[in-house]
Amino acid sequence: MALVQAEAAKEAALRAAQTARPTFALGFMSGAEIGLLPEVERVLRDEFPGIEIRLSSDYSPVLAKTLMRRKLDAAFIRPEEHMEDLIYRRVRTDPLVFAFPSDHRLASHAAVAPQEVANEAFLLPSKAAPAVRRVVLEYFGRAGVELRPEHEVHNVVHAISMITSTRAVMLLPAYTKGYLPESITTRPVKGEVPTLDLALAYHKANKSPILKLLLSRVGKLAGVS
Repeated sequence: MALVQAEAAKEAALRAAQTARPTFALGFMSGAEIGLLPEVERVLRDEFPGIEIRLSSDYSPVLAKTLMRRKLDAAFIRPEEHMEDLIYRRVRTDPLVFAFPSDHRLASHAAVAPQEVANEAFLLPSKAAPAVRRVVLEYFGRAGVELRPEHEVHNVVHAISMITSTRAVMLLPAYTKGYLPESITTRPVKGEVPTLDLALAYHKANKSPILKLLLSRVGKLAGVS
């Protein structure tokens, strides 16, 4: 722990020393930057015209650990467990939708109930995305449906490949609909809809004025997707 704290202090000191040009290290959970990034850049550059925004894109847990080491100022991620030094400000809540091939039998339905996929090949989010995985498993548990996932999926690009090649069903955040090819369609969930929060996370010791500005604009970011 002492080594992590020393490394974090060193990183923070190095950034603080670069006073000639304001810098802000910002992370995005893979896929979240689409839609959000242009608005975030506009907000920051309006107030800090010469700012250097250093971008990172990765899995949510990886970015959370990077925030813990203070190598990022902030990141748009899912709230992660056991990260006591991080503070989360909710940006929006994403509903999950069922995704499957466009010619799948479920495509004729206006909405899909969890019981209707009980006997379908199902793709489960991998442990690289623990927040999504947890929401999916808890949702089917409440619905009394025992999943028998055939494969695990790491991200949206992998999901597209696996849905296409295995003709399986998966739950994905609704914002991913804009990335899917015509060969894959989505349907809303019938009944209780599982959801995931997207949050702006930062280390509780970070007192950056740039971070303060971004936090003050979170409400405006809520409708961006």
